[in-house]
Amino acid sequence: MLPTPTKFTLTAGAGEGKTPLNAFDRALLAAGAGNVNLVRVSSILPPGAAYLEKIALPPGALVPVAYGAHTSTIPGEIITAVVGVGIPEAGFGVIMEHSGHFSKQKAEEIMRGMVAEAFATRGLPLVRYMVKAVEHRVIKTGAVFAGVILWY
Repeated sequence: MLPTPTKFTLTAGAGEGKTPLNAFDRALLAAGAGNVNLVRVSSILPPGAAYLEKIALPPGALVPVAYGAHTSTIPGEIITAVVGVGIPEAGFGVIMEHSGHFSKQKAEEIMRGMVAEAFATRGLPLVRYMVKAVEHRVIKTGAVFAGVILWY
């Protein structure tokens, strides 16, 4: 059985590359998650997980992360990725992620509504809300990434 993460951080980055995958790689590097193996997870923050501004990840580690990402090859297009975390007084939290063609401000508005709905659906009171977003205007081939990294 895998251990339950005890720490988390929110991160985001954008990048340009010759291909969508290279752009995504640069976005990961900009977010501080480029030299690890991301394991995509669904959207529950473990109870009692402590927020850290930054987590030092060992190269090559398998890292659980809930994330939104987007790539584009349309010069001038605005792309955005955003993550949000809702935390109750006690118990587990909820992570939401979203990406697409909208401003960072719009992404943050959408995210607040997504987290609020997730809490309302579960009948939980939302006590703390956190958000991280990145916006990028594509030059040639661009990518954005926003994630909630879970760690031990």
